[in-house]
Amino acid sequence: MKTLAKLPVTIVTGFLGAGKTTLLRHMLDNAEGRRIAVIVNEFGELGIDGEILKQCSIGCSEEEAVGRVFELANGCLCCTVQEEFFPVMRELVARRGDLDQILIETSGLALPKPLVQAFQWPEIRNACTVDAVITVVDSPAVAAGTFAAHPEQVDELRKQDPNLDHESPLHELFEDQLASADLVVLNKADLLDAEALARVRAEVAEELPPAVKIVEANSGQLPLSVLLGLNAEAELHIDSRPTHHDHEGHEDHDHDEFDSFHVDLPEVEERALLDALSALVERHAVLRIKGFVAIPGKPMRLLVQGVGKRFDKHFDRAWRSDETRGTRLVVIGQELDQATIANELRTALA
Repeated sequence: MKTLAKLPVTIVTGFLGAGKTTLLRHMLDNAEGRRIAVIVNEFGELGIDGEILKQCSIGCSEEEAVGRVFELANGCLCCTVQEEFFPVMRELVARRGDLDQILIETSGLALPKPLVQAFQWPEIRNACTVDAVITVVDSPAVAAGTFAAHPEQVDELRKQDPNLDHESPLHELFEDQLASADLVVLNKADLLDAEALARVRAEVAEELPPAVKIVEANSGQLPLSVLLGLNAEAELHIDSRPTHHDHEGHEDHDHDEFDSFHVDLPEVEERALLDALSALVERHAVLRIKGFVAIPGKPMRLLVQGVGKRFDKHFDRAWRSDETRGTRLVVIGQELDQATIANELRTALA
């Protein structure tokens, strides 16, 4: 009986708005025949619409058939995972002869080390290996210090006293994502001049072992030969990489630090919305805002993503006839007054 080689797994991590989803979408679009399983929190994040999802044809269980695992038109698989990581991995391990690669996207506030350590579990370890942990860095955000809860204040304190480097839980998280990396992608490099990008590279390099390579990218556009086949076997050495959260167990620890909620709005004018969101970020400890927007008179849905004071937007697809045109924004931050924020937005856009 032929022994199957271990299935390579690439874990893509990175801070809020760094471009993880864009990188994964690029990898799927350029799969070149590779049969890839992608584990994500939401299909919508990847921009995968119902018309390019097919009934899974390689032995899905009845549970999967009702909506957890789908086959994509290019032969790749896509799985949604909330608390179901091990059941999904068991299914993928059972069919690893039909797959070439697994990609896992962590949430923007996840700690990658415990996920890598999960691959030490015998049932997974014998069938899979972590080919690499790829940490995607939002280069302009790092240049501006917006990985910190209050970037201007924290950055000033860090300059005055090196012992205060880790006062911000966001900075700790950023460092922990770098501590687990086998490859670091400085994304959105085109948004910085050469001098600023060099400063970001130097800052990131301070947190990395010399063997960890740093590459630059615009919108996650990198050859798959750079991203896959690193053969890092990260699960074998992850325990030797110190992080801030090593003594706090293996669950995510952002739940006490961060709030996330959504605000539903009707159709809104684009300029009025962006002005309202910019003002909101000034008044509250909002780290990120993302969502889709219905613009009056526009047939296309507008996607909006904001990190700190910077907002990106683009029309992603036409509104479908079977969906209600409306605006839904997800707000992520620290100690947020949800009712006040929702009310301020609705009042500003009334």
